Amino acid sequence: MSVTDDLIWMNHALGLARHAAAQNEVPVGAVVVRDAMVLGEGWNQPIATHDPTAHAEVVAIRDASHRAGNYRLPGTTLYVTLEPCAMCFGAMVHARIERLVFGAADPKSGAVYSVIKLPEIGEFNHVITCVEGVLASECGALLTQFFKVRRGMMKAGKS
Repeated sequence: MSVTDDLIWMNHALGLARHAAAQNEVPVGAVVVRDAMVLGEGWNQPIATHDPTAHAEVVAIRDASHRAGNYRLPGTTLYVTLEPCAMCFGAMVHARIERLVFGAADPKSGAVYSVIKLPEIGEFNHVITCVEGVLASECGALLTQFFKVRRGMMKAGKS
């Protein structure tokens, strides 16, 4: 994948993150790509689905696995707007995602470079190539704006 491809697909993930925000979910979007085509996509949905595992990455992996007819997704790249947590990184390892590209770092629960450095453990039976910071400013700004609005609503007594 080229830098241009990474920008195109991260912009696609940002569109999915905006969709999550419109549904009052934390704005994170993810897309699984193979051979320059969308294999699966998702956005955060834990509130709507009452499912704590419905992170954008897991939803996108489930969608891709369903479309591929296989729980293994070799040769794929997962683009996500926020650094994955440990659960999501684990799902990527099990799915055999080849490459991860993410936008904004997550200083509270990021499991790639920020809090835990899972790719560096070296004990997994699958290695994922990780690229950080693609459209990081745009991804981070979307999250910042979402939480700014949410905090304002909470101060005003709305939920």
